[in-house]
Amino acid sequence: MIENAQILLIADNQDSSKHLETVLEFLGESITVCNSAAWVKQVEESAFKSSQFCAAIVAQCDKRDSVAVIQELHAWEKGLPFILVGEHSLEKITDSQLLACITAQLPERLNYQPLLDALHKAKLFHEHFNRLRDFDGVRDFTMFRSLVGESDALQKVRYMMGQVASKEVSVLITGESGTGKEVVARNLHLNSNRSDKPFIPINCGAIPRELLESELFGHEKGAFTGAIAARAGRFELADGGTLFLDEIGDMPLSMQVKLLRVLQERSFERVGGVNTLQSDVRILAATHKDLEEMIASGEFRQDLYYRINVFPIEMPSLRERPEDIPLLLNELITIMESESRGSVRFNSAAINTLRDYDWPGNVRELANLVERMAILYPHGIVGVGDLPEKFRQKVDAMLAGGSPVSSDQPPQDSSVVPLPRRSVQFEAAAADSTNGLLPLSGIDLKEYLSNLEKDLIEKALSDSGGIVARAADRLQLGRTTLVEKMRKYNLQKSQELDAQQQSELGEDEGAGEGKGAGGREGDNEVDSEADVIDGNKTASNQASH
Repeated sequence: MIENAQILLIADNQDSSKHLETVLEFLGESITVCNSAAWVKQVEESAFKSSQFCAAIVAQCDKRDSVAVIQELHAWEKGLPFILVGEHSLEKITDSQLLACITAQLPERLNYQPLLDALHKAKLFHEHFNRLRDFDGVRDFTMFRSLVGESDALQKVRYMMGQVASKEVSVLITGESGTGKEVVARNLHLNSNRSDKPFIPINCGAIPRELLESELFGHEKGAFTGAIAARAGRFELADGGTLFLDEIGDMPLSMQVKLLRVLQERSFERVGGVNTLQSDVRILAATHKDLEEMIASGEFRQDLYYRINVFPIEMPSLRERPEDIPLLLNELITIMESESRGSVRFNSAAINTLRDYDWPGNVRELANLVERMAILYPHGIVGVGDLPEKFRQKVDAMLAGGSPVSSDQPPQDSSVVPLPRRSVQFEAAAADSTNGLLPLSGIDLKEYLSNLEKDLIEKALSDSGGIVARAADRLQLGRTTLVEKMRKYNLQKSQELDAQQQSELGEDEGAGEGKGAGGREGDNEVDSEADVIDGNKTASNQASH
């Protein structure tokens, strides 16, 4: 990040400008405020260089057309991301590069969380642009929108992509399933000199062997049973563009020979054809297999390997970059919201739990989890207890003293009573839940705090074995105060109180006249044994008192 990075705020309306200034100052941002008519002069007077601005927030302009202002700003600083506030006639903008720089559009009266998310995205965009702006022919403003993360491993991938994107060489992308190999391939194409030509993918492992040749090279009419018409293959469709051979390690040896000839001679024939067709394509390949081991076992041709492995890029697994999980979650949720497929948030404890998971399915598995949670808890906050069991195994093992705990196993300490499940939006199981992301629609703070207080009281009572005095000590409350809060939240309904406690709660106005033989009239001191809340107390136990 740029030190002392400035936010350029352009707004003509004083009320709107003041509102945005207040929110941005609250977020700790440094702001340079200008109006649409004199922003050039005002920026020059501020003594800040164009590269020192990490984002421009453009509100509705009264003095000038806001689109003209945006175009001027883009010409002034190419890598400047835009956050638009209010209504803007973007249909006037035809420059795709400029449209790519518009990272967020927000309503005029915005909330804290949407602006915070927009600023975060804009800063990442600006940082990525600056990182590779000196690489010839690399349009990095589109390259990294879907490659989210700040880990060293992913930054290395971005660097290598920046180096090779504009070069006419074959690239082999390796890595586990779900790491985003096709994302890399698509971005390499978008930032190459072939970006205006087709990007044609083909999964070599998903097509039957007998049909793979026809899929790659096409066929003539009558070439085989069912070939009722001539058909162009993927090499023809990708002419002038990029052909992406996904899972090339699953390609049979017989096809590897034919592919090698095409790569060497840049020509091929359709199945059943005699005419030689020229092939002008760039080859990008990907696999999750170890091709060198396959070469040793005779399953992959060595000469083909050297032909496609001109520039290797290895995608790191998600377990190798757990620090990227919060950013990935934010990006996946943003994409889901933009497509109107719902929304969800994860509190900090849940995020930390996900960081400890091994992720055999990598980013694809994470994306599936986000969609699943959005269906189960729409617009809620997901805590540790809401995650599927397999994601909580390490947490459960730690709580169980080091051994994994299955869902059908009883708790090791039978005195600890599980808390009733609450709405995920008001979960307080996380010790650091205040760091969770707020829903975009906001939250009822009063209700949230009430539910939080209730959950903590229940947890303290459970951990104290039902002894009110001990629970009060753990919560640093007076016993009488705790009893009053228990009455407020109707906790006496879920916990059987003894006669003395029911009297303190005012549940039974005539309890003083009707005390049993064991009652202690006029005694204001209640020992610890009388403070026990025994949820398993039977009617015979009560009679014995």
